[in-house]
Amino acid sequence: MANDAGYIVHEGCDHIFFVGFLGAGKSTLARNLGSLFHRPSVDTDRIAERLLGKPIARVFTEDGEAAFREAETRGLATLLARKSLLVSCGGGIVETGRNVELMHQMGTIVYLDGDLSDSLRQIKNTMRRPDLGDARQAERLYWHRRPLYEQAADIRVDIRNKSFEQVALESGQLLWEKGLL
Repeated sequence: MANDAGYIVHEGCDHIFFVGFLGAGKSTLARNLGSLFHRPSVDTDRIAERLLGKPIARVFTEDGEAAFREAETRGLATLLARKSLLVSCGGGIVETGRNVELMHQMGTIVYLDGDLSDSLRQIKNTMRRPDLGDARQAERLYWHRRPLYEQAADIRVDIRNKSFEQVALESGQLLWEKGLL
């Protein structure tokens, strides 16, 4: 059903979840597509930070990664009560099977598939990425998570050698053609 502005209004929970490695552009893509298609965007890292009352880096240092992952799942579950969100997911959201189940229950998972070198080039502030570690740890993490992203994804968008504008255009067109935007 279309509203007065001509945009599709979906019934029920119909979120679009953007997953991928750190620095893949998930947050920027969700915000930009949200502006373009008049849909709100949220970021699971920011939701978890609000639940815990402190930045991710402090959570990892003071409480450990397990505390962050638990808050991430609780935060994700709060999205069940909302509809039509574009959700930027933290890079490790696929580490927890329950998160993948929740995302599939609530909508469609889009995997922004890029190379590790591209991600590392995009990351400006490694302090906000406590699970990244040094280059060797980042590479291990990338190869550990890659199959988890592939397995979770309903849609895969190859972001290699593309500008942000190209990725946004391709993603928006693909999601529009599938009736998801």
